[in-house]
Amino acid sequence: MVAALIVRDGKILIGQRRPDQGLYALQWEFPGGKVEKRETPPAALLRELNEELAIFAQIDKEITRYEYQYPGRSPILLIFYLVTRFQGEPVNRVFHDIRWERAANLPGYDFLAGDVEFVKELANSSYGIRS
Repeated sequence: MVAALIVRDGKILIGQRRPDQGLYALQWEFPGGKVEKRETPPAALLRELNEELAIFAQIDKEITRYEYQYPGRSPILLIFYLVTRFQGEPVNRVFHDIRWERAANLPGYDFLAGDVEFVKELANSSYGIRS
């Protein structure tokens, strides 16, 4: 799985899952998705950002990667990339809601379990994202 920290004016773009998304309905996450066969993680993220937000992003550095295992499922590898430049204005194509939020405020949102520790680290400026 790949995800983007899309940063603009000191804020990060987050998306809320739709109410029809089962166990994880209405939880918050970072834009991104699955890496398909024969696709590199950055290429997958470019595709996902276009599909989800109608933007053409320039993928910057990898920020972190870690494994997370949801109950009853196989572990997944989560890879986060920084995005500070993109063409187009983000359009919500798949989420219930999207918001620009300061990193310090992210722990106040109900994030997916796999993102919670990362969100706490972001809020403490561990990754150099200025808010």
